Amino acid sequence: MTIKEVCKQFDISADTLRYYERVGVIPKVKRTKGGIRDYSEEDISWVENAICMRSAGVPVEMLIEYVKLYQEGDNTLEARRDLLIEARVEVQNKIDQYVETLNKLNFKISRYEEAIKTGVLSWEE
Repeated sequence: MTIKEVCKQFDISADTLRYYERVGVIPKVKRTKGGIRDYSEEDISWVENAICMRSAGVPVEMLIEYVKLYQEGDNTLEARRDLLIEARVEVQNKIDQYVETLNKLNFKISRYEEAIKTGVLSWEE
């Protein structure tokens, strides 16, 4: 698969994809004899993982460390698991923050809806 096809599939820029490869968020992609990147199914899986993790706010540095550990082999299974646990904690914290914000928004909206019905805005429940 070409870089253009991968970019289209995931709706990301070629610059982002090149950056992910350059810094190690995804492993190096094999190239054709002409020097053009040729993405395999495994490469696509790495791209998909990177996009998913980044969209959840997982830091680039953590993804780089994960790829390095992966490339070192099975003797890093525990370290990779620990990184994923750390990422999960960070994502859960963000989810908790979003839920708290959503609850506040819902409360405010309910108060405005009540005010529209009654003509009185009150922040008391």
